[in-house]
Amino acid sequence: MKKTDLSFFASFCFFLVCCMLNAQNPADLPPEATEFYEPVPPKVQSEPVLTAPPSDAIILFDGTNLDAWQNAENNTEANWNISGDALVVNPGAGAIKTKQNFADVQLHVEWKSPAEVKGEGQGRGNSGIFLMDNYEVQVLDSYENETYTNGQAASIYKQSSPLVNATNPPSEWNSYDIIFTAPEFDKNGMVLNPAKITVLHNGVVVQNNFELKGPTVYTGIPHYTEHAEKLPIVLQDHGNPVSFRNIWVRELD
Repeated sequence: MKKTDLSFFASFCFFLVCCMLNAQNPADLPPEATEFYEPVPPKVQSEPVLTAPPSDAIILFDGTNLDAWQNAENNTEANWNISGDALVVNPGAGAIKTKQNFADVQLHVEWKSPAEVKGEGQGRGNSGIFLMDNYEVQVLDSYENETYTNGQAASIYKQSSPLVNATNPPSEWNSYDIIFTAPEFDKNGMVLNPAKITVLHNGVVVQNNFELKGPTVYTGIPHYTEHAEKLPIVLQDHGNPVSFRNIWVRELD
């Protein structure tokens, strides 16, 4: 199946699910109702893009400290671990968020799954990058690890499967380069322009200006609710010691 066909099929599946959810109470449906397993994005080999921050970038993590971050739930100190030049999820400590809020951005993040492979599916090397605390680009060990395709690495979680699977093996670094456009709302809180996102996984385009249906949700159908013009970037604690490094952002607004 061609990449364009894959994208169309995924969008069509999402449309069918939305119709189903509109006809029923989303609270009565299991999370499996919004999980797609076919078609499977083809595997490609790729190398991470290890990009040095440009002069106008805001450095979020350079391997030395967590000054740019705080606990996402209670705004206390970010209690994750620094190992070498990497920021490592401290399972159970909770998600962390940037102290600064952002809207339209170019975001660079490098990440790797734990060398010791544990679990399978969504239980293996799981984390996530949330733009504006609402819109998730999935981080997952998707190297020879079957799961629903709109939940694998570089998916827009539960909305858009990646065009290809560019994930490197556990303990090897991956890179995400994300271009994100924030949604716009009118004075009545109705969405005027939905959020859009482009993702390059190890330099490979895997999300091409995808138009988000709303914030990330685990069950039911995503829909927009008005929020602040700028919100933090969040890194998820999903119970796995995923590592991050060289995190920087450029404001585009």
